[in-house]
Amino acid sequence: MAETEDLTQLRAILTNASGDTPLANRFRALFSLKSLGKDGINEAIDIIGEAFKDDSALLKHELAYVLGQTKNVYAVPTLQNVLKDVQEDPMVRHEAAEALGAIGDKGSLDLLKEYFEKDPLEIIRQTCELAIARIEWEHSKLSQVEILENSHFSSIDPAPPLPYENSSVDQLQNVLVDQSVSLFERYRAMFRLRDLGTAESVDALITGLHDPSALFRHEIAYVFGQLCDPRSVNALVQVLRNESEEGMVRHEAAEALGSIATDDVMPVLQQFLQDKERVVRESAVVALDMFEYERSEEMEYVSIPSASTVTV
Repeated sequence: MAETEDLTQLRAILTNASGDTPLANRFRALFSLKSLGKDGINEAIDIIGEAFKDDSALLKHELAYVLGQTKNVYAVPTLQNVLKDVQEDPMVRHEAAEALGAIGDKGSLDLLKEYFEKDPLEIIRQTCELAIARIEWEHSKLSQVEILENSHFSSIDPAPPLPYENSSVDQLQNVLVDQSVSLFERYRAMFRLRDLGTAESVDALITGLHDPSALFRHEIAYVFGQLCDPRSVNALVQVLRNESEEGMVRHEAAEALGSIATDDVMPVLQQFLQDKERVVRESAVVALDMFEYERSEEMEYVSIPSASTVTV
């Protein structure tokens, strides 16, 4: 059971009670709370919910992501309210819809279908489409009979990987880029390519960065952050440097580079600490903290440094 004083400290850090808490420390506190939320400690979910009052879209999008990863149904009302708030940043609303899919509660289907049909923003409609398909798959007989290879990645993804027998990189790449195939199946191909983790599968995933959907491109960048494969660095740097690219895609590219943490990554990320887009600037801050973590001997990305070397 989490100690009350621990939760109090984590709340103060996450919600920036002092007014000068470094963003990287707030992210680390969030991931501590995620672990507690996964263990069924609903007060941790409440604390994460409080932080949606913040003005940082990057932080709020991460709050929504973490709530989905807890798989805790207690988080559903908070996420539904975020999705319904049309004044909220689209990146945050998208992540709330995706998190509802990750939790897998059938009670969210009606709301997701409403926004899939009526929302004016493509990234919201597409995210709701994926969340609906994921929930329906999770509660279907198909999910019980498909043979899925055990993944090295613990994340609850927007779609499960395609079954084990669909292992040809060429076949998977064809599905990945085929605009006539459902978005859910294309995501399934994406995560199967991730799980293969070969040089050929990385090259296949890079082609997804040219997809017409910003949502799709941002997920490809996220996958590269999971793979931590240096072969994706050049493609991610090109995305980050492309000022005409959507902020949500550039943000994901920055954080992926922080996770990869090769020697050539730090100077690139430092260039974007003053980017004109706030979500990119803040992502560079978080990415540099992730870079330091990857180079450290820390076991988990949850210990909170006494001071941060990078500020916004």
